[in-house]
Amino acid sequence: MQKNKIVIEFKLEIGDYIELVQLLKRVKVAMSGGEAKMLIAEERVKRNGHTETRKRAKIRVGESIEVLGKIIVVV
Repeated sequence: MQKNKIVIEFKLEIGDYIELVQLLKRVKVAMSGGEAKMLIAEERVKRNGHTETRKRAKIRVGESIEVLGKIIVVV
């Protein structure tokens, strides 16, 4: 991972994926769905190193999301 980034591990417990908006809310990077959607629309979210613009993108185990200086790793 990158230096000076906060790494957050998110354990996927139910199902085989979580939607991106829900993930951002669950780890408290965004305080609301509207805030999460805004971050995505402004292209401030990267999925596995690439900009992700789909709010309902299915995030699965092994993927990483980078936003606001944080890296969320789905385990």
